[in-house]
Amino acid sequence: MEILVCIKQVPGTSEVEVDKETGVLKREGIDSKMNPYDLYGVETAVRIKEKNGAKVTVVSMGPPQASEILQEAFMMGADEAALFTDRKFAGADVLATAYTIAQGIKKVNIPDLIICGKQTTDGDTAQVGPELAEFLGIPHVANVTKIIEVTDKAVTVEMDMGHSVEIVEMLYPCLITVEKGINVPRLPSFKLKLATKGKKIPFYTLNDFEDKDEKKYGLNGSPTRVLRIFSPEANSDREMWTGTGEELNAKLVKKLKELKFA
Repeated sequence: MEILVCIKQVPGTSEVEVDKETGVLKREGIDSKMNPYDLYGVETAVRIKEKNGAKVTVVSMGPPQASEILQEAFMMGADEAALFTDRKFAGADVLATAYTIAQGIKKVNIPDLIICGKQTTDGDTAQVGPELAEFLGIPHVANVTKIIEVTDKAVTVEMDMGHSVEIVEMLYPCLITVEKGINVPRLPSFKLKLATKGKKIPFYTLNDFEDKDEKKYGLNGSPTRVLRIFSPEANSDREMWTGTGEELNAKLVKKLKELKFA
């Protein structure tokens, strides 16, 4: 069985500036880490490997330094890795990102099972996983909270539908996105760090892909733009009221109407 996990390097701080011209985050010179949701994806893959036997490959799209999180995945139990990196991929929105990763996976090899974290902390869209599955033409399930059974032909999972829980069986190849509650990610192993030290990670650029149309990647392939990112404004204004219950009730109703909450 072959499992592929998609991971991403995200800013390690919330203090990130936005390029006024392109509307994308300025990632240069800031501390980065593996997207927290992706840790659950890697852990899910490694647990399946330990129980059922599998080869686990991790892939990421980003600048060359994103290889750091691929090395971290090795220390968690991943077997192989690949990085899709090219300046022409920069500034991609969710659609262009999903298309790029899909092209990269086709180059590496479409596995039996693809696992993604539910979302990333620098975007919070939860769209890349499902869009990736659509580009690859495979079935997918989002918000997976439990792996029930893994066989040679299919995977059975439990997914959170908000007001209900559904159990789904999917034949391979397929894709799932996992929730935080699915497991507790292990700490990186020092033993595996030593064993995988110097392990080469192949880099793939646009020239390696089947589709080399630059209009489908990066800013050129992104139909959406981030116009503004800002922190919520803190409001510490407060009022102290006194009076009878009826008077306070009337004041509260009036205030709610003024604030357009009623």
